[in-house]
Amino acid sequence: MARKLFRTGNSTVVSIPKEVLEGSGLTEGAEVQVRATGMGRIEISAMDLEPFPGVDEEFSRQVAEFIDQYRPALEKLAR
Repeated sequence: MARKLFRTGNSTVVSIPKEVLEGSGLTEGAEVQVRATGMGRIEISAMDLEPFPGVDEEFSRQVAEFIDQYRPALEKLAR
């Protein structure tokens, strides 16, 4: 399925079709890793669900939800 890169703000983006996103198991707002693999290829993959080994998975989920909910405020505080 062909897609076109376009510019928004200081970033270049590509839209992901609904059926591709659903097939990936990811949802809008998910944190992903993006890397160039060479030869005109880009790989997008899910972030590790347990970024800190040994930290309780439920606690990690709650922190991730908190960050998602308050991201704009947290970004302003970080400035």
